[in-house]
Amino acid sequence: MENPTSRFNMSLPGRGDKEASFGTLGGEFKDLVVAYAKQETIDPLKVIVRFVVWGILGALMLGLGVALMTLAILRLLQGELGGHLSGPLTWVPYVGGLLFVAVVAGLAVSRIGKGPR
Repeated sequence: MENPTSRFNMSLPGRGDKEASFGTLGGEFKDLVVAYAKQETIDPLKVIVRFVVWGILGALMLGLGVALMTLAILRLLQGELGGHLSGPLTWVPYVGGLLFVAVVAGLAVSRIGKGPR
């Protein structure tokens, strides 16, 4: 008759026929669970945090660039057309800046639903 425990050979790989102790198997199991937890939680969180940080920095830089471009367009219109737009027409350069911001916002909104090219 066959020994019932002989079906479950608990020998460690590379160690010949030495049977593994419960402590060794428990330690390996703990290491496996910790490695799996890191792989499935910490590593994806690192990727997400990196993505969010770069997204926020990009949004801040884009916002700063649009604000400076709007100011440049406003000052250009005021400098070039200032003599013609005096009195009640001093608001016209501001409409030019507003139109620039509207075009940039329209381009941004049109790209929201589209994926990368």
